[in-house]
Amino acid sequence: MCCEALPHIRAIAPYVPGKPIAELAREFGLNEANIVKLASNENPLGVSPKARAAVAAALDDLALYPDGNGFALKQALSARLGVGAEQIVLGNGSNDVLELAARVFLAPGRSAVFAEHAFAVYPLAIAACNATPIQVPACNFGHDLTAMRTAIRADTAMVFIANPNNPTGTLLSNAALADFLASVPTRVCVVLDEAYTEFLDTPSDALAWLARYPNLIVTRTFSKAYGLAGLRVGYALASVEVADLINRLRQPFNVNSLALLAAEAALDDADFLAQSKQVNAEGRTQLVAGFKRLKLETIPSAGNFICVKVGATAEAAQTVYQALLRRGVIVRPVGNYGLHGYLRVSIGLLHQNARLLAALGEVLS
Repeated sequence: MCCEALPHIRAIAPYVPGKPIAELAREFGLNEANIVKLASNENPLGVSPKARAAVAAALDDLALYPDGNGFALKQALSARLGVGAEQIVLGNGSNDVLELAARVFLAPGRSAVFAEHAFAVYPLAIAACNATPIQVPACNFGHDLTAMRTAIRADTAMVFIANPNNPTGTLLSNAALADFLASVPTRVCVVLDEAYTEFLDTPSDALAWLARYPNLIVTRTFSKAYGLAGLRVGYALASVEVADLINRLRQPFNVNSLALLAAEAALDDADFLAQSKQVNAEGRTQLVAGFKRLKLETIPSAGNFICVKVGATAEAAQTVYQALLRRGVIVRPVGNYGLHGYLRVSIGLLHQNARLLAALGEVLS
């Protein structure tokens, strides 16, 4: 081999996304129109009408570079969230800002803390920086904040927390998070990943904490509740100093022009957001009841997905997963998260959920 890669890069196991509809159709000779994808926590309603209109109106300008600073979207976020525009970092999805933050604060000789069963991007970002990962055992499939605080070492520079957590859907209370933040040394950056915050019944207090804790970074996305997963736009909120540091690493055109316009329009589409939340709540109730009828255990979820136990082992879950694929239903096996025997099911429209439950009933019988 002519090029010798760094050993810590070779050691990284690539992130494996959910199976695309087109790939499943090719693999099993299925009609794409008959495939139900409940694997990637996407919005089953599709795209906000306002976002769709904004994209359509901008197609003639695709030969032009986007606004490298994202001025209009930052202004919209600033007005909506009550933070300064200089506190915002825009990213190509929230994954982008998570990785940027890691690159600012992590390096060899530094460590980062995260929870068992937490989002796979955290250990990937830590490994890419050749920092030391500290995985803390989960408590009831969620974050054990007391244990995570204890795990912080002299060389710890960052803590990752997902709330709600993906893939388990567990939720930490505002009070528990506030106590944790108050206990963490200010030299340690706390990344609070709120990709699913729009689905919560009780709003997050994270924005109020930003002024109190300069070591806090809050990340959010337009991929879930706003239905813009295909355009990839997310953002981080932080102190002016931390946001400035992250923006120094950010590529100038990391968010494309259509994504910027769609996100700004989606932010103004309150009706679509409310409908998305309602559909999610109704679908969650339907799926939980359906899984109960099938005598399957679930992990209580505050997101737009549910983890359901379909077997005793990862192999058993993989067998069910493959059988569902052959029936044109895509879900997500989560054995790689240490959730052996579980599948993660994204909450879809009522008829999509019914299709999954019927197929699962066939497979298990």
